[in-house]
Amino acid sequence: MKSKMQLGLYQFSQLNQEWLTFTKQLGIEKAVIANPKLPGEGHWEFIDLLRLRTTIEDAGLMVGSIENVPISFYDKIMLGLPERDEQIENMAITIRNMGRAGIKILGYHWMPNGVWRTSWTTPTRGGASVTSFDYDLVQNAPLSHGKVFTEAEMWEYYEYYMEAILPVAEEANVKLALHPDDPPVESLAGIPRLFRSFEGFKRGMEIGNSPMHGLNFCVGSWSEMGPDVLDAIQYFGQQSRIFYVHFRDVQGTVPKFSESFVNEGNCDMLQVMKTLKNVGFDGFMIPDHVPHIIDDTEWEHRGRAYTIGYMTAFLELLNLVA
Repeated sequence: MKSKMQLGLYQFSQLNQEWLTFTKQLGIEKAVIANPKLPGEGHWEFIDLLRLRTTIEDAGLMVGSIENVPISFYDKIMLGLPERDEQIENMAITIRNMGRAGIKILGYHWMPNGVWRTSWTTPTRGGASVTSFDYDLVQNAPLSHGKVFTEAEMWEYYEYYMEAILPVAEEANVKLALHPDDPPVESLAGIPRLFRSFEGFKRGMEIGNSPMHGLNFCVGSWSEMGPDVLDAIQYFGQQSRIFYVHFRDVQGTVPKFSESFVNEGNCDMLQVMKTLKNVGFDGFMIPDHVPHIIDDTEWEHRGRAYTIGYMTAFLELLNLVA
């Protein structure tokens, strides 16, 4: 059976005609907007979300997801601070407005102090540069939020939020797609990282047990964790919990790793895509992080085109042997 998987590409912050044209030229179907710059101090309005969707559709593409609201929209929620109930109300407004605007997936993470890297210029094949992480360099980093939080506290805050927001997502028909912690270490700068392991994700998905709650399955972040990538795809894919995929890889695992070309990481990425197909995944895959190669742009157009070429070939091969 021919795979229903699709390819996507993401843009940061704001749409522009160059990116829309580039995306179409690569044969991409789905557009993902990461951290969109939309009006609103604590939530997004319906008309702005609708305009985002129609701009994408007018260019001949389809909206895959919005990936990440500003951390300022839910930082108090993640840290259990007094203003969290107000932020939950605002998140509910955003999710309802996404549903009204026909945007069906919201990617999110649970990292109050964000993604960490210790180098953005690590050399890889042929002098291309990638990001990398070495825990030894940051194990004594100052506290990012003024205190050391416990893992029990962070789970309590997460459960409080999900129990409040999942009924809203179900009502609005908007899927919430959880990204792994990156890097998936136990704690950074006083903040425990809950989604650093298979067990953490199992626990997270059991909260509320909603069909609207699943994964933005970042192959690279799972590869950073260790050898469980294919097992995790099978486990969560069979439950229809994988909503979309970040198709990237790394060399090495925590506590030290570097990003890589898609064909030089820890994983057999063709086997990754084959496993996704075998569990019935019918969503979309985006390249996510890519190496910065010679004469590339700030957004790595060349690196992304290279990765999309691999992904296109893999998908066509899997369809040939269906």
